[in-house]
Amino acid sequence: MTTHCALLIIDVQVAMFDEADPVYQGERLLQKIQMLMAKAREAGHSIIYIQHSEGAGSPLERGTPGWAIHPSITPITGDLVIEKETPDSFHKTDLHLILQENGVTELILTGMQTEVCVDTTCRRAFSLGYTVNLVRDAHSTWHSNALQAEQIIEHHNTVLRLFANVVDTENAL
Repeated sequence: MTTHCALLIIDVQVAMFDEADPVYQGERLLQKIQMLMAKAREAGHSIIYIQHSEGAGSPLERGTPGWAIHPSITPITGDLVIEKETPDSFHKTDLHLILQENGVTELILTGMQTEVCVDTTCRRAFSLGYTVNLVRDAHSTWHSNALQAEQIIEHHNTVLRLFANVVDTENAL
């Protein structure tokens, strides 16, 4: 890691792009993340992938095709991949230790799922003392029984202002 800032890409894995149950604006999300990655690399910021793992038979079962990081944003040498088993990217992982060892104090958050892993990681990062930047147009989710995906995203962009600077992709780095 070369700077105090890191881009966290949360749970952008092949299984999240199932055509039978597509994530809201999935292609747009991938394009935004690619833009963020290019800007982070240009600025010398670290890129850290958070990879969710679940049990046998799950679409996110470790080692299965669905578990893999989406091929359009494949990690390169020097990027880190941290596996997690809960919505909190810090819980029972080495993420906090790695960030501390490398002097990272600021995080840019992108990925999935808005109301679960993105929300939880954002709040936890704030509670650990990081400056958090949530990229408002670069996280996504699915429709629920109560709300459309775009409503969930907008609601979280509003609520998470208490824990993060909410910024557009163009202003994230």
